[in-house]
Amino acid sequence: MKTRTNLRRFRRLASRGVTLIEILIVLAIIGLIAGGVAVVAIPKYAEAQKKQAKNDVLAIHPVAEKYRVDHSASAGSCVTAEQLKAEKELSPGSKITDPWDTPYAIRCAEDETFVISFGPDKKEGTADDIKIPEGAPAAK
Repeated sequence: MKTRTNLRRFRRLASRGVTLIEILIVLAIIGLIAGGVAVVAIPKYAEAQKKQAKNDVLAIHPVAEKYRVDHSASAGSCVTAEQLKAEKELSPGSKITDPWDTPYAIRCAEDETFVISFGPDKKEGTADDIKIPEGAPAAK
């Protein structure tokens, strides 16, 4: 009698387990969900990087313009983002590199200052550059 009860108990316990096939199916479903999320998330991340670079450029531009007006005695030289941060024109927490870890470039023309992020390809003068104001001069 005891053997029969133990046998029933063993069968009941064995039927509660999870098979390898069931585990593989669950892992496949999780992989499909993760792949779907990645398809949506990666383009959004790239878009967010571009927006962040544009916001940073918009924040640096007025500071660079003000610095240029205030320091017109040193005509012929254009300030860099590093100089603005070193001279405390930009707050210590300000980022002076774009989301692709390239320093923001500041170019000075006759009467205007341009702030540029070279974009994801990190090359100046390409279509993905972020410039404020638009129409910044090309590199010399």
